[in-house]
Amino acid sequence: MHDQKILVSIVVACRNEIRHIGEFLEFLLQQEMDDLGWEAIIADGMSDDGTRGVLEEHSSKNAHLRIIDNPGKIVSTGLNEAIRASRGDVVIRMDAHTRYAPDYCRLCLETLEETGAENVGGPARTNASGKYARAVAAAYHSRFCTGARFHDVKYEGWVDTVTYGCWRKATLERIGLFDETLVRNQDDELNLRLVRAGGKIWQNPHIMSWYSPRDRLSAVFRQYFQYGFWKVAVIRKHKLPGSWRHFVPVSFVLANLLVVVSSAGSWMIGASGWAFIFASLWLAMFACYAFANIYASVAAASGAGWDLLPYLPAAFATFHFSWGLGFLIGLFRPVPKPTNPMTVPTESRFTELTR
Repeated sequence: MHDQKILVSIVVACRNEIRHIGEFLEFLLQQEMDDLGWEAIIADGMSDDGTRGVLEEHSSKNAHLRIIDNPGKIVSTGLNEAIRASRGDVVIRMDAHTRYAPDYCRLCLETLEETGAENVGGPARTNASGKYARAVAAAYHSRFCTGARFHDVKYEGWVDTVTYGCWRKATLERIGLFDETLVRNQDDELNLRLVRAGGKIWQNPHIMSWYSPRDRLSAVFRQYFQYGFWKVAVIRKHKLPGSWRHFVPVSFVLANLLVVVSSAGSWMIGASGWAFIFASLWLAMFACYAFANIYASVAAASGAGWDLLPYLPAAFATFHFSWGLGFLIGLFRPVPKPTNPMTVPTESRFTELTR
């Protein structure tokens, strides 16, 4: 191992993943790369739930694994620590919440070479058990959820972002590593920089991985609230407007808030006529959303299982309202800018880790 040239470095950032880390390591060590020199660098965010012990036990038995500290505790700082410590010509990112096909890394390397892209990966497949998690997964893959191409497990071609990623290390060194001031959306921001620098990203549906979605709507709400909140930081940094699909949920949430507040305010000042108008407008908006939600739920249930139909409307609403509310609050609340990127503030409910 030590005499073999390292061609591929797999980088992982994790923190308190005791429920998933053992299974993840099994999938990692089953990768079909025996003919290649490779290493896996796992940056542990100072876990205190037993994750570190599992990592050290496996690394003591397998020379491919290296465990390093991630004092910053968030994904972006961990990935950067791992990339800086890597020795390979190619960097492949993996996530501890995810299962991987044995040929995942091999296909990433082949696709990177064949397409000439600067970043490649597969679509965001899900692996869910239980009705709640399955409903979240079915909603996630619906066009009604976000409309993102990487949610489409059949799409092959150029995309603006991709799940996880595989780059030549020289590409990352040229465009810069992950933005350590971002608790969320660091993947989107790096890919935006890559595309703006003239790079291209390719999605290959044969590159298969399966993410384990949250099985509680409260956890999904918290996760996507943060995605929406930190998306504002990405837009501000690059001074670029988001995609139309980013503004639909925030516009809907804002419209609901304005109409409800206007209706309540009208009642309070005795303008019952205006209150009735605003209340009617809100009911019309709600009816339109409910119709679209139910239509999308039926379509999703037809493919994922009719037993999920009672749960899908709530799953869709959670995705939309949490992301929109997070984005809206992000617009009016400045994102803290730490003086040291390694000490991103985590005391706020907006930046608190969700894993």
